[in-house]
Amino acid sequence: MPKRHRIDHEPFRIAPGTRVRLSDHDPRNTGDVKSKKEARKALLEDVSHLYEMQELLWASADRGVLILFQALDAAGKDGAIKHVMSGVNPQGVDVYAFKAPTDEERLRHFLWRPAKVMPARGRISIFNRSYYEEVLVVRVHPEWLEHQFISEEFRGKNLEELWRHRFAEINAFEKLMTDNGITIIKFFLNVSKDEQRERFLERIDNPEKHWKFSVQDVREREHWDEYQHAYEEMISHTSTDDAPWYVVPADRKWFTRACIADIIAARIESLNLSYPVVNEEQEADIQAAGKKLRAESADGD
Repeated sequence: MPKRHRIDHEPFRIAPGTRVRLSDHDPRNTGDVKSKKEARKALLEDVSHLYEMQELLWASADRGVLILFQALDAAGKDGAIKHVMSGVNPQGVDVYAFKAPTDEERLRHFLWRPAKVMPARGRISIFNRSYYEEVLVVRVHPEWLEHQFISEEFRGKNLEELWRHRFAEINAFEKLMTDNGITIIKFFLNVSKDEQRERFLERIDNPEKHWKFSVQDVREREHWDEYQHAYEEMISHTSTDDAPWYVVPADRKWFTRACIADIIAARIESLNLSYPVVNEEQEADIQAAGKKLRAESADGD
């Protein structure tokens, strides 16, 4: 099957060992896509392509696919999931939103929660936020660590040691998953501070969007620089050959969605999956069944 990349992904893929500075990544960049019309056409084609790839993934039952989204508030995660996955068979997709950990989860290692819901072979799992929150929001709000299980090794010490340790644990966890048949595709939706402000105001000014707005989002905006640093550290330390990060420009939703769809379809296609091949005995049974069904039709005439 020929490769059908419609968008050049390479500028958005973070090579292992790269020291990431988000200021070097333009949130309004649209790569080689020149217009909204062109992006919509690419999105429609990629959604159709993704449907084909999902069917092949399901039939082969050889690999599972994890698609992971991280972003600041109003970056467009929900919209991206809705539009990009609009054409797939929902029976083969599971979506998980990682909110604040429950009491049960806080008593365990932070990777216990994702380990329970990793995709089975043949299936796609989508994490709307993820275990990466444990090196993001708690880094900005370290007081929230007080209610979590933390090894005595790191209690009362410089928290930089804890973050480095968690980065290493995440890399080891993802290596274990990829070695066991799971393809991990990680997206950071890179929205600018000005665009986030405009999207918040749009939600405030439109009563039908009030349900999407939280005052807490504005409070978190006050920590913008801290979050930028936390994301830079996270991406720099956890973009690997097996599970690279894609920093996707998010100020123009039409490009964001087209780019994500293209990356997902291309990554699944690159697995070189194939439909199962039946053995001789199974083929003989299939032909015999066909012969019997045709005979029924002839008898009915």
